[in-house]
Amino acid sequence: MNPAPDYRESTPSKLSNYGNGVCIMSTTWKDEQHPSFISFISSFLYENSFRLNFVSIAPDFIFNCGGVSIAFVFATSWDSGRTESIFSKIQKLKEQFGHFYVVVTLPTKDQNDFFIRSYFKHGMEFGRPTFIPVQDLEMGFEKIVKIAHARGVCKRHDAIAKLRAEREKSVQSMDVYVKVVTSIPGIDSHDAIALNQAIGSIEAIAKASKEHILETTDLSTEKAETITRFFRDPKYYLGIKLK
Repeated sequence: MNPAPDYRESTPSKLSNYGNGVCIMSTTWKDEQHPSFISFISSFLYENSFRLNFVSIAPDFIFNCGGVSIAFVFATSWDSGRTESIFSKIQKLKEQFGHFYVVVTLPTKDQNDFFIRSYFKHGMEFGRPTFIPVQDLEMGFEKIVKIAHARGVCKRHDAIAKLRAEREKSVQSMDVYVKVVTSIPGIDSHDAIALNQAIGSIEAIAKASKEHILETTDLSTEKAETITRFFRDPKYYLGIKLK
């Protein structure tokens, strides 16, 4: 267990627009930390609307934020006795998670130099995963939460962009639909929408009988006859021009 440092007592300021998320902490990792640091983590997560769970997992943390999962290894100390096991763990985890980061606490220049030598000694591929050196534990965990939040925001923005694109495509398709259907003499946009809601696609309308149109819409008999004639009489529909 790590020695008990003097963790700062102030509650971290609440980060804006975090929304709800879940932080899963490894029970093994938790047992290796000082209780005051776990208390800091719990408070920080609560202030930023994250729920904390303790589970036996391989990474030290998994965040579920905005529909995406982000895994972290948080090396709170870096000494020669643990480097082999940490790098072995990292090599395994980087193949299991699409979003994976390693946060390393390196408060002194000597530790930083030792980390760099260890990094190249173990043949790590640059950027796989991303290593984030920090000077103290609180800074390290704050970095973790900010990364998880940023990933969640990006995921939400992607989802919103896709919804907007689909909505725009749907609107454009409906515009084309209405334009085609209203090219039938005597059929207006209200009729086109009614046909779309009751019968569906233009192909379905083309196959619909006059009786079916009358049963499922509020169109008049004259309009129903015009529609069926439009799709069945070549001399009729070939003479129609789109507006």
